[in-house]
Amino acid sequence: MSKRKVDAKPTNGHQHGAEDAKIAALHQYQATEGHFSLVRNFRLADLVTIANGVCGSFSIFMSAKYLVTNDEDYLWSALIFPLAGLLFDFFDGKVARWRNESSMLGQELDSLADLISFGVAPALLAFVVGFRTYLDTVVLTGFICCGLARLARFNATVALVPKDEKGKAHYFEGLPIPSSLGLVALLSYWTKQGWIAGKQGIPGGTFTLWGKPGGDGEMHTFSIVFGLWAAAMVSKTLRVPKP
Repeated sequence: MSKRKVDAKPTNGHQHGAEDAKIAALHQYQATEGHFSLVRNFRLADLVTIANGVCGSFSIFMSAKYLVTNDEDYLWSALIFPLAGLLFDFFDGKVARWRNESSMLGQELDSLADLISFGVAPALLAFVVGFRTYLDTVVLTGFICCGLARLARFNATVALVPKDEKGKAHYFEGLPIPSSLGLVALLSYWTKQGWIAGKQGIPGGTFTLWGKPGGDGEMHTFSIVFGLWAAAMVSKTLRVPKP
């Protein structure tokens, strides 16, 4: 998650300033006519953010190509693209500050791109390498939705987080969604070792909550880690210091 979000503290003066900025931003898009007016209003930082979303989308399609062809080159591409997305996520904030430009559109773009690259793409990668039982997919769906809720909460409450004199927040409230690249790194290691579906299988095996093994009640042990990671993202009390 980049630092493009609005950083003002909610004092009365800043509240009025934030409201004025929102109104000005809304008029900017409302007053511009033409089929491609949205594209013309993109700032350079917005294009960098979209590149993050492009990386996440490519990861998703490469995962799908791997499922169709079983060619590991596609799987490795799918594992690498979220990392490229992180680089764009890091630089969009730097570009915005360098150009001294920010917008409501950029804030929303940043969250949507993060959801694709660090929520949907990692969850699909987990499915691809072998988390394919019914309960696995329930956990992975929860992982995506917790990432979605985490991003929405960040947008809504970022102004309430304590900041230093430069306007930099002291901590993240809950795990930031780009932390999911830690899970992608683990999946990459498993892929290198051959611990994936179709080869040696996922470490830790499975356990059955109900019914027969192989049925809807079966679940991979490591799915619990994805569930805990999801819970950490939406945690209110977990505070991760910002570097």
